[in-house]
Amino acid sequence: MQIYKTVLLTAITLTCTLVLVAQTQAQSRIQSPTQGEAPSKVQNAAKPKLTLDDFFNSVSFTALEISPDGKAVVICTERADWDQQIFRHDLWLYRDDANGGTLIQLTQSGHDTEPKWSPDGRRIAFLSERKTSAEKSASSDSDSDSDSDPKEVPAQIYLISPAGGEAFAVTQGEEEVHAFAWSANSQTIYFATRQPWTKTQKDDYKKEWKDVVQYRTAERGDSIFSLDLQIALAHQASISAKNGKDDEQPDLTPGAVELTKMPLRIDRLLTSPDGSTLAILTNAINQRQEKIEDVELYTYPVFYARRTLDPPPAPVRLTHNEAVEVYPLWYINPVNLFFSVAVGDPMGPYRDLQPHLYWINTLDKKVAQWGKDFFGSIEHFALSGSSILASARIGTEVQIYTAARLEDAPHRISSWPGTYGEISTTPRSQRIAFVYSSLGKPEEIYLADSVDKLNQARPITSFNQTLAEKDLPQGKPYQWKADDGTTVEGMLIYPPGQFEAKHLPMFTFIHGGPADGDGNHFEADWYQWAALAAANGWLVFEPNYRGSTGYGDKFLMQIVPEIVSRPGKDILEGVDALVKDGIADPDHLTVGGYSYGGYMTNWLITQTTHFKAAVTGAGAVENVGNWGNDDTTYDDAYFLGGRPWEAAQRYHDEAAIFQIDKVKTPTHMVAGADDIRVAVLEDYLLEHALFSLGVPNKLLIFPGEGHSLAKNPWHGKIKVREELKWLEKYGGVPLR
Repeated sequence: MQIYKTVLLTAITLTCTLVLVAQTQAQSRIQSPTQGEAPSKVQNAAKPKLTLDDFFNSVSFTALEISPDGKAVVICTERADWDQQIFRHDLWLYRDDANGGTLIQLTQSGHDTEPKWSPDGRRIAFLSERKTSAEKSASSDSDSDSDSDPKEVPAQIYLISPAGGEAFAVTQGEEEVHAFAWSANSQTIYFATRQPWTKTQKDDYKKEWKDVVQYRTAERGDSIFSLDLQIALAHQASISAKNGKDDEQPDLTPGAVELTKMPLRIDRLLTSPDGSTLAILTNAINQRQEKIEDVELYTYPVFYARRTLDPPPAPVRLTHNEAVEVYPLWYINPVNLFFSVAVGDPMGPYRDLQPHLYWINTLDKKVAQWGKDFFGSIEHFALSGSSILASARIGTEVQIYTAARLEDAPHRISSWPGTYGEISTTPRSQRIAFVYSSLGKPEEIYLADSVDKLNQARPITSFNQTLAEKDLPQGKPYQWKADDGTTVEGMLIYPPGQFEAKHLPMFTFIHGGPADGDGNHFEADWYQWAALAAANGWLVFEPNYRGSTGYGDKFLMQIVPEIVSRPGKDILEGVDALVKDGIADPDHLTVGGYSYGGYMTNWLITQTTHFKAAVTGAGAVENVGNWGNDDTTYDDAYFLGGRPWEAAQRYHDEAAIFQIDKVKTPTHMVAGADDIRVAVLEDYLLEHALFSLGVPNKLLIFPGEGHSLAKNPWHGKIKVREELKWLEKYGGVPLR
């Protein structure tokens, strides 16, 4: 499963203007990474220590999209607003100019995401959960604080000019927009919402059911609408003429035409290059991954739909496989559609592979794999002309690879050590924008003039410059042999100024997934805080155990059906090797992780008493209840060799709860109160077991949070603050 990672920006007293000034002043100080760079100990000694506040005042990038002419990039940032206790999502625009480039803040509502350029480059559409003028007025009339009103606002599509000005909504109503796409000629916006009800339908339902929840049975699928841009602009002009007041406030978007209905939720819409066809990615209505056939690719012929056929055309299902497709992308023609896979196998029976890149011929529906012999896992991908660009993980590095033709083997074209993230390209320009980080360089966005000049890319943001000026840790890969002879790898992150030192107190920090991997990158959030742990005196060991990506499909699949025992052996053998090599201090060993990292932590403390302290979050301790409560049950069944009644012994043997009496390790636990990925009941069960055994423990519950602590930034900050204190208290290493 994927954890949606949250990171933060500035101290609470900074305003948007101060952020922009600081960003502009710092821009000239950022240098592009160089091969093999490593700051000296003398340089590090002069830098200030990385603190908890520094760490949680960082910025992450949730989206970037280069303009059609390649001269601008729209960026979505995520940062903490400590006063409002929310994560802000704002849009920024980088544009070429005579000074080499300028970055300005485009929106300031704090609720803006998923920016998309119109193909003609004249407008940017985005989703926003901001309140309308009417809603703000109603909040004011009721004497409530409009900024902190907890009532959720459904996401709607807004437009803004890249030249600036006020953004305005082009959709409205009670139903949120799930997905949208521009037409190829920039004159139409396609969007999907839940199938809207009339006022009579709503009133009848409320009268009969009151506040009763009909689980599953009251669900309804989505509709796809088209909206003529001229109608939307005319409607906005009429509102402007009335001083921003919409007297009618209809429940449906004025001018929207329903094209088709689907019994599923629509997660993504993409228009083909010639504008004739929409690609559609569906999901379960409730977004619980329980039936593999809920997540499939479809096409819809908008060219024929515009002829007002009666009956209208129906969506055409492209895929009939046992995989969860993600991130569809049209090729340069309207025939081939690329996609990646989160879990499953699109070319055979269900099995979890590394994320690969596939394409489907929309005419004959045949699926092929790009780089079928490629060893790594595909993290992100984009088009450069007819060539595919992909950032892919091999071992502890995520680099960019390409192939000139679809059938060619990918080859590496990047050289900076570290992690290349999301990539954005455009058909009419050779330019490439991407996210990059390494252990010594926090995330920023870079712009290259072409594929051939990728390693001459320049940074166009400096949001994390203050963080970059701190005394950051260094690290390197570490390998050991497992009991079956398999080579296993992980990452060692050393306390600043102690690179390659010996006999260090060690924190084994286990990634989630399990299909993920740790390596040479910098991330600052509640989920991945290795740099902060290192800054507080810990050697951080990040093991890429069996089940991790970046080491081939065979390595990943060896977790089945030993979901915790096989990776558990890998991790403990890595810890033993580090002790034997004199790197780790055996008297100061600690362990922790979140999500699947929590599963593993819970298991490991039943297997050894060598860990002096444990910090675990959102991790299961048994498998039957977790199968029933989890929203991704088909991969649980795959990992354990069947459903509970089909593999009862395995469900028992791979569960920590049945060996919990062996635990002596003081354990700190955290959970989101509304988590369904790993139900919060698992954490209550673990706490109750440890309490009954007299093992020191503490459980923190974060209200309103799901599996990802994405609601309130204070929750993640408090989580890590208390986990560090727990490691210091029981692990014996004072906070420095």
